[in-house]
Amino acid sequence: MAKPTKPKNTSGPRRATTPRADTLPTREQLLEALAQQSDIKGKRDLAKVFGIRGDMRRPFKAMLAELEGEGVITRTRKALRRTAALPLVTVLDIPSDADPDHLHAFPSQWNDEEGEKPRVLVLGGRDARVVPAPGDRILARIDAGDAEVPFYTAKAMKILDKPRRGQIGIVRMDEDGARLIPVDRKQKEMRIPLGDLLTAAEGDLVEVEVKLSGRLMIPRAKVTAVIGNPMSEGAVSLIAIHNLEIPYTFPQSVIREAEEAREATLKGREDWRDVPLITIDPFDAKDHDDAVYAEPDKDAANEGGHIVTVAIADVAAYVRPGTPLDREAYLRGNSVYFPDRVVPMLPERISNELCSLKEGEPRAALAVRMVYGADGRKRSHSFHRILMRSAAKLSYQQAQEAVDGNPDDKTGPLLAPILKPLYAAYAVMAKARDQRGPLDLDLPERKIVLDDKGLVKDIRIPERLDAHRLIEEMMIAANVAAAETLEEKNTPLLYRVHDVPSSEKLQALRDFLGSLDISIKKSDAVRASDFNGILGQARKAGNIEQVSEMVLRSQAQAIYDNVNIGHFGLNLQRYAHFTSPIRRYADLIVHRALIRALGFGDDGLTENEAVKLQGIAQHISATERRAMMAERETSDRLLAQFLATKIGANFQGRISGVTRSGLFVRLLETGADGFIPASTLGEDYYRYTEDQQAMIGERTGEKFTLGDRVTVRLLEAAPVAGALRFELLSEGTRGNPSSGRRSSKRPSRSYGPKGRKKR
Repeated sequence: MAKPTKPKNTSGPRRATTPRADTLPTREQLLEALAQQSDIKGKRDLAKVFGIRGDMRRPFKAMLAELEGEGVITRTRKALRRTAALPLVTVLDIPSDADPDHLHAFPSQWNDEEGEKPRVLVLGGRDARVVPAPGDRILARIDAGDAEVPFYTAKAMKILDKPRRGQIGIVRMDEDGARLIPVDRKQKEMRIPLGDLLTAAEGDLVEVEVKLSGRLMIPRAKVTAVIGNPMSEGAVSLIAIHNLEIPYTFPQSVIREAEEAREATLKGREDWRDVPLITIDPFDAKDHDDAVYAEPDKDAANEGGHIVTVAIADVAAYVRPGTPLDREAYLRGNSVYFPDRVVPMLPERISNELCSLKEGEPRAALAVRMVYGADGRKRSHSFHRILMRSAAKLSYQQAQEAVDGNPDDKTGPLLAPILKPLYAAYAVMAKARDQRGPLDLDLPERKIVLDDKGLVKDIRIPERLDAHRLIEEMMIAANVAAAETLEEKNTPLLYRVHDVPSSEKLQALRDFLGSLDISIKKSDAVRASDFNGILGQARKAGNIEQVSEMVLRSQAQAIYDNVNIGHFGLNLQRYAHFTSPIRRYADLIVHRALIRALGFGDDGLTENEAVKLQGIAQHISATERRAMMAERETSDRLLAQFLATKIGANFQGRISGVTRSGLFVRLLETGADGFIPASTLGEDYYRYTEDQQAMIGERTGEKFTLGDRVTVRLLEAAPVAGALRFELLSEGTRGNPSSGRRSSKRPSRSYGPKGRKKR
């Protein structure tokens, strides 16, 4: 069935991606197209969108006439639009500040001449298939309660992609006036008439509307809002924040509620202030929401066992359901971490003060006490709502140095009573982890270090320490315990789920591994340990980079869901996020669920929240993806800015992606990604071979494969778009010529540097 594509910036109505002339669109698809594509003016435009031609024109016109006869659409000056009275199916926008418990919405398109926009109550319930949230755009079925004075209610049928508010870019001044450098690398530069600049100056990030001018319909930009100057503010992240519409300023009502919050007391809590829990975090961490402690189990029946305690800041004590703080946290979904700033989920009064487990200060927490046997298997666990006092704040490096025999003045007194028991407990927990066999993809992560002007000062690969693994393993254990307890108590919760790889991705991996003489079982019933075996073979064969990249690509995306399918990567049957409620809304929901299940207070999960868990899961999974995209875009822009002064320099890299259009290369030193167009590869005509993830020369068999180490020259850097373009200097490996027909159109070639030919 033909579908309209997602909105893009084009100069005309968008066509369906795969138009089929033998199938009419549904009524809902027609209405969705009219609502989302403002450039549709009449029947001809609609026909183009849905690929209507030939014999389908007559029934298509009849369908439009039927909708017009029903009053669902209307015609003004030969243009089609939605009618003033809401039809049976329409597109609604839910305000971002709407009450999640009592959602309301307005028509996404409305003619002001028809009067005030009608307010529509969005119905939900336990049986709802689609659960919308504040800020969503939905396709909804409408019911008018009264013909004389309509009182509209709606049931959501589908959550739609919202078009961006407007195109954004950076203003550049030149001798001819001003131009816009778009943030989106797929869009082209445009001139900005000087009279349309508002107050924008060189380097400002602006939002524009695009207008076509002259007989040639040349696109010109008109500034509608000046956002700021990323360079003068030292915050390149400002571009991604506005491009992806991430909320980054708190409303006054939220700040006021946070400032008025008072420290939790011992009432309703166990007094654990004498338990020497400690925090272990990055040296530059500003908030500390988890603390750990371990000791040998004194129970004679558990010889060689350990008791591990994980305490997590009790955010639920301060962020109550339905309050402005809660609504804002839900809207954001998670904190977003950039090299130049953090966009927090909660105001600093909560995240950096009341819910930061500061050394020596009493803090409210939820703690889980876990008993492990000498074999590393958990025997039991219990949750407690406590008041604690952190005995020490350590960095990963401090803790590791102390255990490795180099304690400082602070860690020296902690070594015997606290640090050594923690590491001893971790050692037995690691036994069970290794037997469980989680996916062991240990890919290095680079950290961008900025100077005081917000420019790249250094790029580092932080050393992976046992201290990191210790905290990671104890947090995973606490997350599992939370899921187990809530399941046992039959309390609704949000799981962190990770599906098995799809059949298609597994087959693509098999094809690739076959080209390297590495085999994987043919069944789709694979386990994480099967991938670990593949990675082990690759290490021995010396092609771990290629195989790691393909194994990573074969994995599904981890998401939140109220239905459990397990966590494939961790090889766990049940898993929930519990350990970071300061920065993840999912964890706050799990905290509330535990409070409700264990009778810890009246601030637990409400019934209203329980019935909306599916919608909450969808929303926070989307905000998580948005955050990851924003973080990646900002890193790309910072690295492109850093490398812009090194045009013409040579770099070592690895091929990180192979497509028909060319090669993606990741530089070894900085981790920056760039592109090499296929037309510039070399002295042959290259074809993309999907099963080998390679470009192979037709005549010579020269091959460039995913993971190959190459030398490249930087030709172009576009900091605003975060894009780099390289020239390939390395020779490929020689093999069998590419199969398939030779191209009849052979481009002319000329020899490039180092004997390479390029088109």
